[in-house]
Amino acid sequence: MLDALDLSTTLDKDTYRTQLEALMLRLRSLQAACWEKRLLTVIVLEGWAAAGKGSIVKKLADCMDPRGFTVYPILTPTADERRYPLLWRFWQKLPARGKIGLYYHSWYMHVLEDRLFDHLPDGQVPRVMQQINAFERQLADDGVAIAKFWIHLSQDELKRRLKKYAGDPLEAWRVRPEDWQQHKSYDRYSTLAEEMLVQTSTGAAPWTLVEGNCQRWARVKVLTQVAAVLTEALDRAAATSPPLQMPLQERLEPTEPDLLAQVDLSLSLSEDDYKDQLKHEQVELRKLQLKIHNHQVPVLAIFEGWDAAGKGGAIKRLTDTLDPRSYFVYAFAAPTDEEKQHHYLWRFWRQLPTGGTIGIFDRSWYGRVLVERIERFATDLEWRRAYREINEFESQLVDAGYVLLKFWLDISPEEQLKRFELRDDDPFKQHKLTDEDWRNREKWSLYNVAVNQAILRTHTPQAPWHLVAANDKHYARVKVIQTVTQAIQAELKRRKT
Repeated sequence: MLDALDLSTTLDKDTYRTQLEALMLRLRSLQAACWEKRLLTVIVLEGWAAAGKGSIVKKLADCMDPRGFTVYPILTPTADERRYPLLWRFWQKLPARGKIGLYYHSWYMHVLEDRLFDHLPDGQVPRVMQQINAFERQLADDGVAIAKFWIHLSQDELKRRLKKYAGDPLEAWRVRPEDWQQHKSYDRYSTLAEEMLVQTSTGAAPWTLVEGNCQRWARVKVLTQVAAVLTEALDRAAATSPPLQMPLQERLEPTEPDLLAQVDLSLSLSEDDYKDQLKHEQVELRKLQLKIHNHQVPVLAIFEGWDAAGKGGAIKRLTDTLDPRSYFVYAFAAPTDEEKQHHYLWRFWRQLPTGGTIGIFDRSWYGRVLVERIERFATDLEWRRAYREINEFESQLVDAGYVLLKFWLDISPEEQLKRFELRDDDPFKQHKLTDEDWRNREKWSLYNVAVNQAILRTHTPQAPWHLVAANDKHYARVKVIQTVTQAIQAELKRRKT
């Protein structure tokens, strides 16, 4: 692939100036159209050291309105960033819809320089490539225009430019020891780049290979391709018809098991047993909190369930004896206006716990296939593809060492009605009962189908669901803490082996 590039390709000055002027005017117009259509664009610039990426960035910046164009220079991850999954820091840097984000280096550093310097074992590379492809496909499916460029240089040209920059007092600071290592290991680095390009050039996000020996040619080729990607994305957005919505499904298909019907809602604990077991489990969890900190284990427990199923009570007992400096509870409501300007997973990536802490989510990304599905906030295509996106997201968390627990607190319709009426009669709990709760209750059969299908499609060996019988609150609270402690103990044991 790289060997086939004609690095002798050049562009004379007059042709360059004419083409560049026309391209810059066109790109400014396209940026305005993208802003109007709320189309997000991601540009990735990768390539050899001294390949001219900086000058390309400068030309793009010169023709863009800076209010909608941001450059993200990606450096070696900080100690804090290393405590999160690989893609966490890039999700933080995703611009809002309508803007253009340019990544000067990117998530591909991990499969290039980290491999060159043996910081990434070869055995982990396929998994990382898979995560990157999933990330880019998720963005593309969400309407993001993606343009990726590899700026290629010959070994002689790389050496010439490095020597030139190193000998210039104003430019020498730009030449890193790692850059000289690229030259020294040119053949190996080319092989790594070739493998990366082959494995990550996909239909959703293909690579454009740029002959970089002539900087004028490289600039024009990159700007031309960016204009083409923006034009195609705008044409696609204009041609897209409003999605057809299928009728809401009120019954499971004959081939689909009713998982919720299999939950034994009669399970209960006496008052005395509840007090004894609760105290024991809370003490065990408190002991594990120190081990979590010492081993830098991130724990994330997400709570889903019927309205009035007791999620708040279970979370309260889960945290009662924990050191509040090492856990947090985040309650997710409807997305804000800012959150709506991003991929739906963006707001959950932002709240992930770091190593050594426990994160508790009251509601989660499963809203995409539950309330957003039922209330038509997501199209059929959006919520159907969310199952795959959710599985990929959770797989990345577990691969990064997270203890991930997913709870569905299950109650019967009769028990829910009883709790609604008790809340309505209690002045201190009336605020917990809303008109939306009553509307959701009327859609019980719809939610029953959606919950069953969500569990069936996202119950994986890495991230299994825990269906908790919650008609008896005492039983549910103890069961939740037991499940958390057992999962943490299993992860600590795994790390010792």
